[in-house]
Amino acid sequence: MDIGDPVDGPNGPMGSPFAPPVKRSVTIAGHQTAISLEPIFWDALRLAAQRADLPLNALIAQIDVMRMAATTPPNLASAIRCWLFAGVDRQDNN
Repeated sequence: MDIGDPVDGPNGPMGSPFAPPVKRSVTIAGHQTAISLEPIFWDALRLAAQRADLPLNALIAQIDVMRMAATTPPNLASAIRCWLFAGVDRQDNN
């Protein structure tokens, strides 16, 4: 989906940064799972997938593998938010 698509509501992701989470279904590791993220995180995740030249589901699957390797794995939505935030930090330091 493109930034500001109608599925995200009238304010869309480019509206208020305090929009409530949006639940979407994705397929990772061959099974469907639902992830709830705020629109601003969905936009950042789509952008990261585009930059990596990966389908969104493939990027989420990579993040899922990394989170499962953690000593105490967080839930997937938290892992995605943390991964995105860490990625922004890495970009700022380059």
